[in-house]
Amino acid sequence: MAGELPFERPLVELRSKIDELKRFGEEKQIDFTDEIARLEDRYAKLKEEIYLEISPSQKMHLARHHGRPTTLDYIQEIFTDFMELHGDRLFGDDLAIVGGIAKLNGVPVTIIGHQRGKDTKDNIARFFGSPHPEGFRKALRLMQQADKFKRPIITFIDTKGAYPGSAAEERGQSEAIARNLREMAGFGVPVICVVIGEGGSGGALAIGVGNRVLMLENAIYSVISPNGAASILWKDAARADEAAEAMKITAADLLGFEVIEEIVPEPKGGAHLDLAEQASSIKEAVWRHLQELSAMTPDELRADRYDKFRKIGKFTFL
Repeated sequence: MAGELPFERPLVELRSKIDELKRFGEEKQIDFTDEIARLEDRYAKLKEEIYLEISPSQKMHLARHHGRPTTLDYIQEIFTDFMELHGDRLFGDDLAIVGGIAKLNGVPVTIIGHQRGKDTKDNIARFFGSPHPEGFRKALRLMQQADKFKRPIITFIDTKGAYPGSAAEERGQSEAIARNLREMAGFGVPVICVVIGEGGSGGALAIGVGNRVLMLENAIYSVISPNGAASILWKDAARADEAAEAMKITAADLLGFEVIEEIVPEPKGGAHLDLAEQASSIKEAVWRHLQELSAMTPDELRADRYDKFRKIGKFTFL
């Protein structure tokens, strides 16, 4: 298990023992079939126990796993005829946001998503998936084009948040996010958003105003990253795990709050262990919701989106 997390170490150690026993048996021509079978059974039970009840902080680490599939990975697996489009026509091309036109089961769609890097050099080029204003404006340009030509919009959310540097603020970070929120609310085409990793703050919301918001089983979605919350509350970012436990950021929490409509299951151990299986699950869920939404008129889609977000955070007096 490459890049295993601390809570997965018992599994890694047991798998190492099984592999070592297999190698020893082959080298010495000794039959350890029964012993290996018992260890494999123990491994299967331990794996079930570990992944049955994953804590919010453990899910946070799974959502941030360096091997977790990215937007471009899912685009390659789920869609056909993808043509990437670049630039915001105002300042530049932000590589933290990718987008373009593709087909889903033969239906033309516009796809937009955050894009993390695959290595250090790529992460630096993509600002670790944290967009500048030009990234959000590129996303808006593509969404406006989709609305004009009646193409459904599908977004993939995976960011710690909008880029926090001074250059982003100078170029209008908050205005760019606010404009996206306003414009997305008024589109007359289906909008489906999928949180595939970490959905953090305004950086996530800027492409997250959809008729349907789906989340992968081990993804997280929050108004601020657990690290940021820990820094503010306790002046100690190292207490991020503690903050994650308290913030109600998991898919199960958000489904209960009616912030999202569906949890997309992940392979046991996380999406990074089986891209093909994970992509298939996302494709099925997105296609199912798209078929339902495609039967609505533009006015019905706007009303549906309005009603969805109006009911979030509702409360009653006792």
